[in-house]
Amino acid sequence: MQCCTKASCGKRLNRIEGQVRGIARMLEEDRYCIDVVTQISAVRAALKRVEEEILKDHVGHCVENAIQSGNKDEQRQKVAELVDVLGRVRG
Repeated sequence: MQCCTKASCGKRLNRIEGQVRGIARMLEEDRYCIDVVTQISAVRAALKRVEEEILKDHVGHCVENAIQSGNKDEQRQKVAELVDVLGRVRG
């Protein structure tokens, strides 16, 4: 994983961690259900952005390196991994 991707994802994950703690506090404080659900939705969206950034990094480096290597087995493996994870993410 690229250094800049690692740093930006780390910052996002720290923010998400804070959001999740905030949701727990909201539950303890018996906050309005719709407000809690809204915050949960925001956390999901933030996690999706982290996931997308990591996948872009994977394609831009791991898959690209496999293609450039000329190693057919490695290329097939990287593409199979990508198809598998996208199937899980989308499914």
